[in-house]
Amino acid sequence: MQNLEKLLLEGVEKNTPDTIKNDKVFNYTNKDKFTFTLTKDLVSKLDLKKWFEAYKKEALVSTAGIRGPQNIIYPHDTRFPINTIGITLATLAKALVLKEKYPNNELIKLAGCEVRYNSKTYLDLIARIQAALGIKTLVPTKRQTIPIWLASFLAFKLDLVGAEYITSSHGISVKNATKDLNNQGSQFLPNESLEFVNKIEEILNTVETKGEYNIEFSATDDSLIDEKSMERLNNGIDLYVEYLRANVANDTILNKIKNFDKKIVIDAVGGAAYNTLSKILNKLGIEKTFDWLNIEEDPFFHSIGKDTKNGAFYDWSLDITVTSKDEKGSVYFPVIKSLEYDKKLSKYPVGTVCLVTDPDHDRLSVVAIEDSSKKEAVIKTGVDTVDLEGGRILCIFSANQAFLMIMDFWTKLLKETGEFDKHTRFIVKTTASSKSWDEWAKNNGIKVINTPVGFKEIANAIKKIEFQLEKGVQNITVEDIFKNRVELGSSPRMIFGGEESGGMIIGSNDIIKSLNGRTALAMREKSATEAIIIASGLVSSLDIPMWQYLENIYKENNIKAKYDVRDDISYYNESEPDIEKLKAAKTAGEALRTKNDVFYLSIAIALDLGLITLENAKEILSKTFPGLDFSNLTAVKFVGDGTYLDFDDKFIEIRPSGTDAKTKAYAGGGDKVILAEWSKTLGNYSGDLNETYTKYISEEFVNDAKEKSLELYDIFANKDIDTREFKIPEYKF
Repeated sequence: MQNLEKLLLEGVEKNTPDTIKNDKVFNYTNKDKFTFTLTKDLVSKLDLKKWFEAYKKEALVSTAGIRGPQNIIYPHDTRFPINTIGITLATLAKALVLKEKYPNNELIKLAGCEVRYNSKTYLDLIARIQAALGIKTLVPTKRQTIPIWLASFLAFKLDLVGAEYITSSHGISVKNATKDLNNQGSQFLPNESLEFVNKIEEILNTVETKGEYNIEFSATDDSLIDEKSMERLNNGIDLYVEYLRANVANDTILNKIKNFDKKIVIDAVGGAAYNTLSKILNKLGIEKTFDWLNIEEDPFFHSIGKDTKNGAFYDWSLDITVTSKDEKGSVYFPVIKSLEYDKKLSKYPVGTVCLVTDPDHDRLSVVAIEDSSKKEAVIKTGVDTVDLEGGRILCIFSANQAFLMIMDFWTKLLKETGEFDKHTRFIVKTTASSKSWDEWAKNNGIKVINTPVGFKEIANAIKKIEFQLEKGVQNITVEDIFKNRVELGSSPRMIFGGEESGGMIIGSNDIIKSLNGRTALAMREKSATEAIIIASGLVSSLDIPMWQYLENIYKENNIKAKYDVRDDISYYNESEPDIEKLKAAKTAGEALRTKNDVFYLSIAIALDLGLITLENAKEILSKTFPGLDFSNLTAVKFVGDGTYLDFDDKFIEIRPSGTDAKTKAYAGGGDKVILAEWSKTLGNYSGDLNETYTKYISEEFVNDAKEKSLELYDIFANKDIDTREFKIPEYKF
């Protein structure tokens, strides 16, 4: 396994020119106070204008932070999207925006990170730039790792002006990013990102006109870089445990977990989750129920998701649902294979559940050991399996399946205690998530709000509801991305908020309050700790296997859309070590991705504007895909960042990745074989326009569709927007 990391590092070393190796641009390892002068010559030498254009483009569409690859050995390498110069400019710009917004106020932010390469270097730069501008930055004790959800939680709970978190979630090892969190702890929406992106442009223009721009760095031990407050707050763990105790970690669930007579395994991939989660489980008194895997912090993620292809290093990411084909053409799960569960779970009995999280500890995946005699029944339920030795199989639950079980379990608990009927209940989900959630919710009298993909979209919907709740609106309504007006009454409470990619939160029965009295119905960022606690409560309650519990939910709720499929079409090799080849391949891939995207997008927008009819859309699609039947197509809708084709027996969603040269094709319905055919066919389509298409929709319209979609998204995002004013308090923590 160590040979794989060696292969990666050797590739980076080989493909980094000596000029970059020998020139840091500025000494980011210098711990003393210093000034970095960005000159016109440096802007040209480092090609920062080209870097900025790519950064700006990413900021306007990114679903989860401005992500990109980095030079993991030489982080000042500006050929890569993420680098010390770029982090410096972005941090400076964000700090200047805050100082303009809140003049003459004490500004406090938080900065945190997980285990990725160079994360602590970036953390140090961020804190020092902010300190030099008079902004206090809370950092974890000894600069240790914390999860993304804890940074988000503390931004809200402590009434901070925001937070910076360094992560690329479950992405490949060479990637990194900053997730920008606002004063609510929510990820920036595009309009918020645009504020600081414009400020970067101002700085570069100043360099162009005046010849230079001075950027100040405080000393690493500056008093405005505050570890002591975080030490007093136990890195926020005590406040978060208090929040959990009023939410998913109630006495009923804790007692179920404490009294469970088997072990639940937690796989802390990357190791960062262990640092915080183990302390929380200990404080809740349930730590003895759990065994752990991968607790050591490792930026290479213990070789998980790593492999070789044609003798070169290859990274599959940490998404356990990714599939590929082996030499014989058989489908397999490469990330699951690299987890080595055949060996690591060999001592655990049938029925054992393993809860898998990622480096920033915001996503949850669920797998369980079952006897191989049940394989056919498990697969019939829609759950994927992997063969283990000793007559056993591993059941791999998608987030769509795991989260359906969790929300069903949570709802039943609320009904048992009589809490459920005290409020109008709702869930917030992304359009790409399972239609079974909508069916289940309808059967349980729960309202559904659909949003574009991305947890910031879920948070935005929740905040719109809270805004009306605070104003005392008697019939709170919110429009979802399908243009449905969802009525929630005067006192709604959220059952669940989540997405098919593995992120979720549970709504609170009680209004959540910050230290200064701000209110919320739920937290702003997905949390694998919340997910792990409630999933453990579910596991501890079952006297049947999880797959059978899932099957029972389908039967009890008469769910038709039992199956879900996702195809990730990548147009290039993210693991290519030569950055020039990587950038060229990504650029070419983005063109293919966009061409696929606008093919469907133009149909949806033309239909919305009344320029074509549904029958016209059916004709276009039928001519383009003669092997598929579009006769029962009921709608083609733009859903914020993609196109949703709704049928009376299924849905297909095609969307471009917000972070890469990829197309994502989702399908849900009652026949998995048919869904797989549709997602693969539509997801891989070239985007070429045929005569039938251009008969109804002009090429000019197609060329303008992307820009029009951004306008439509802005209208949606800003409708009923939360306009509560943030006032900086007198800080007392």
